Amino acid sequence: MSGQAEALYQHTDYQASLRILSVDTAPDAASYALMGKNHFMLGDYREATQLFEKALSLNPRSSEYELWLGRAYGKRAETGGWLTAPSNASKARQHFEKAAALDAHNAEALNDLFDYYLNAPGFLGGGLEKAEAVAQQITATRPAEYHFELAQIAERRKQYAEAENHLRRAMELAPGQVGRVLDLARYLARRDRVAESDAVFAQASQLGPHDPRVAFARAKTYIDQRRNLDQAQKLLHQYLDSRLTPDDPPKSAAEKLLRQTVGG
Repeated sequence: MSGQAEALYQHTDYQASLRILSVDTAPDAASYALMGKNHFMLGDYREATQLFEKALSLNPRSSEYELWLGRAYGKRAETGGWLTAPSNASKARQHFEKAAALDAHNAEALNDLFDYYLNAPGFLGGGLEKAEAVAQQITATRPAEYHFELAQIAERRKQYAEAENHLRRAMELAPGQVGRVLDLARYLARRDRVAESDAVFAQASQLGPHDPRVAFARAKTYIDQRRNLDQAQKLLHQYLDSRLTPDDPPKSAAEKLLRQTVGG
């Protein structure tokens, strides 16, 4: 039963996964966590929070459950009212920190903790120095990701040449990873280096011709720059027809972008 529910989750059929899990009369920690992930992906972050807390009550040493509970609180901070946002953001940080402390090899926990420190204001526990300290932890184990994180810090500090150098170094260290190519393409677009960005997007398309991330990233860049909107529409329809995973941007994000195109 749990295997089928997990498979449906991986194919982004979250409602079907929940239907299977709903008949379990004695859920274990893994079942509560999977229910929480489904609700998270469906945008029900309050319910997701409760389910991840149940999972943690049964397995309090789980780095994964701490991470997902942090993500749920983070989304509640983003989508909730201004009165509760600071409290939920602080809870997100605390759970990310605990997830990283429980398992120093949990790459996703370190990534999310880095993102929090990078983006959160100082009064909520964020800061570039803290983000840099997290990045230093993966210097040897994930060098390409390390340079990507340094690029983000450099960009925040308006050290644009340094940011670009780090992104290109990340590409060199992971030549088969289309995500690293997309990182550079998006960066060049943000710097209004349109021709260079398009050339790097073309490189990403050659490297991953059927990778839905390429279609989504390129379409979003076109829409952000209000150009090639017909092509953006085609790319988004291609994305929506792709077989997605929970790691890909949700279809709702693609549909929202589609509505921003002329005739979308």
